[in-house]
Amino acid sequence: MSYWNNALYGLLDVAGDIADSILEKRWYERSNDKHLLKLSSYHTLKRCIDVTLSLLALPFVLLILAICAIAIELDSPGPIWFPQLRTGKGGRRFKMYKLRTMVPNADELKAKYLHLNELSYPDFKITNDPRITRIGRFLRKTSLDELPQIFNVLKGDMSLVGPRPTSFSAETYRLWHTARLECKPGLTGLWQVSGRNELDFDERLRLDIAYHRNQSLWLDTRILFRTVNCVFSGRGAN
Repeated sequence: MSYWNNALYGLLDVAGDIADSILEKRWYERSNDKHLLKLSSYHTLKRCIDVTLSLLALPFVLLILAICAIAIELDSPGPIWFPQLRTGKGGRRFKMYKLRTMVPNADELKAKYLHLNELSYPDFKITNDPRITRIGRFLRKTSLDELPQIFNVLKGDMSLVGPRPTSFSAETYRLWHTARLECKPGLTGLWQVSGRNELDFDERLRLDIAYHRNQSLWLDTRILFRTVNCVFSGRGAN
């Protein structure tokens, strides 16, 4: 009888250790406990999903972009589109597309307001940034200014899910930062659903690296659903 009691207690101890290890993990770590696909197969399937979903969404995106373009044109003088060089996979620079949300001379005014920066270098953020236009505030709050990046996804520069590409080059990164460059950048990512602009650069980098280590189709799906919730709640948008 004592043998069975010892065996039972042993199983309970093992189960407790497993439960403790699971509870210590975060939701994005638990999502990749079982690797159902090889990494190469995952990337191939992910690209197919990116293209399929982008093409399905394209008619609706074009309609919304047309409405936004008219609003930007009526709100302030200047271009409708805002192409900007961003850092992608492997440190490669590419042109990312956005809707313009600031006054045309925003870059020149950045030096003027540099002392108001609320984040550590190389980030730049000001609450109620005076460079943002009226319609620009709405576009940023709803993340509609990011919609043109669907064309970056179709081109293959970006994915639907991945680390957000930075405007500064890879030379700005410290050595441990470069781990995020192993992934193709995304329209949304782990830090977008974990604080968005409320997080500092190093905090976002740690989440990007965590995504790289735990990437899976299940994690991508969960991030997409959480992104929808963040967009509608407006949490962390700026």
